[in-house]
Amino acid sequence: MAITNFSDLLSEARLQPDAQRLLFVFTRAELPDNPSSEQRARFEQGEGGVLTPVLCVDKTPEELSDMAALVAESRNTGVEWDIVFVGALSGRGSEAPASEQAEAQLERMVESLKMGNVDQFLALDRQGEAVRIG
Repeated sequence: MAITNFSDLLSEARLQPDAQRLLFVFTRAELPDNPSSEQRARFEQGEGGVLTPVLCVDKTPEELSDMAALVAESRNTGVEWDIVFVGALSGRGSEAPASEQAEAQLERMVESLKMGNVDQFLALDRQGEAVRIG
């Protein structure tokens, strides 16, 4: 199944034979260091820039209802974001990995995103629609 939105993601995670823990790294679009005038102009038009990780959270699919609820929960942090990247950890049987296990994987996701490696993660906008980065 091709995942095209947040609802598809939740459905697919719930269908897996082993329990899942979803990993979310929220990013904000920013200008790169020492931007050129062209980069600055594109960024001001809503294009380009770099995605900087600003917030991480892990959840089981059962802890999530829809994208609106995730956006509302993120709003409570006071941290603004533009794109969220999603990964997953599989548990064993009906037991999802513990949140502590997810922490190391979230750190790896953040480092990977900082290096520009985005293709291995699902990227969603604030409306929960999949977006292609690149």
